Amino acid sequence: MLIGFFENLRRYRVPVSLRELLDLYEALDAHVAFGSVDDFYLLSRAVMVKDEKYFDRFDQAFANYFEGLDNLPPDWLNQAIPEEWLRKQLEKNLSAEEFEKLKGLGSLEEILETLRKRLEEQQKRHQGGNKWIGTGGTSPFGGYGANPEGVRMVGPSRNKRAVKVWEKREFRNLDDSVELGIRNIKLALRRLRKFARTGREEELDMDDTIASTARNAGLLDIKMRPERENRVKVLLFFDVGGSMDPYIKLCEELFSAARLEFKHMEYFYFHNFIYEYVWRDNRRRWDEKTSTWDVLHKYGNDYKVIFIGDAAMSPYEVNSVGGSVEHWNEEAGAVWFQRITDTYDKVIWLNPEPERAWQMTTSTQWIRQLTDNHMYPLTLEGLEKAMRYLSK
Repeated sequence: MLIGFFENLRRYRVPVSLRELLDLYEALDAHVAFGSVDDFYLLSRAVMVKDEKYFDRFDQAFANYFEGLDNLPPDWLNQAIPEEWLRKQLEKNLSAEEFEKLKGLGSLEEILETLRKRLEEQQKRHQGGNKWIGTGGTSPFGGYGANPEGVRMVGPSRNKRAVKVWEKREFRNLDDSVELGIRNIKLALRRLRKFARTGREEELDMDDTIASTARNAGLLDIKMRPERENRVKVLLFFDVGGSMDPYIKLCEELFSAARLEFKHMEYFYFHNFIYEYVWRDNRRRWDEKTSTWDVLHKYGNDYKVIFIGDAAMSPYEVNSVGGSVEHWNEEAGAVWFQRITDTYDKVIWLNPEPERAWQMTTSTQWIRQLTDNHMYPLTLEGLEKAMRYLSK
């Protein structure tokens, strides 16, 4: 069974190896999980998944492979579960009101006896009936039906059975093919790091303290050092307004994560494409503009430049004088973008639009060429690829 499960994980592009499979066998042999689908689900996910971004794929693979595991065979009551266990389970799960409803069939003993007879007589699966154990009908026994006075054999429960663990897919936002949340963005941005120690000596240097104490015949000699900080410098340009309105929340999350991750970060806004000026405050964008020339001269070429926008616009806005939809630009936007790529070594474009849609707009293809094909989708996978490029 585990070989098939292992192969199914690989079909769902969960990166697992034989090492993880052997570890799972070893854990099961040691009875880390036994007799509980919930426990097996949690154990197998902990062993087989090494990066939380694959949790969603694992959940889908698990649900696909073990589909129907909650549908028990007709003779399960006689073969597997003693009547005493079933009785205790019912008493634990049913409220006083539900017990009253069950009186429509008689006492609990009569209900169990009726259930036993049905299990003995039933030879196949039933759907939509009013007698046999099945689904979607009015029978007192089964699941997903409408009888309020029966015994639920499968389906949702107040105790949140294992099926609900994997079908809820609580970690679906961690899949590297979906859009990001602030926590995931921070994890991806951490690939872009260049640490240095600057400032006052405020951090304990444990290794130097131990070595110095040893040299000092055991007398404590505390050594301090400057705290490490990320020295990477980042320049962000956000497209705002128009077709970017649906992505406001995503851009806010990216901005928030970047401010937490990078100590040296500057940001500006533009609309659709870069021209002779940008701005910092959207509310005063017409009154407090910043010359793009000033940006190029103020921030050195050691900055990493990131544009965030959907790149979807009229082609004239990229390649033509006067192509801007808001003002008369004396030079084409492509000219200004070329000046930026000439000034800075690393320039990328993060696009919130799905990558499959990029071929549908001419402007997106042109901008992708201007970035030397360093346009990345604004997903976890895309952001990680972008940070790897910037960190080279």
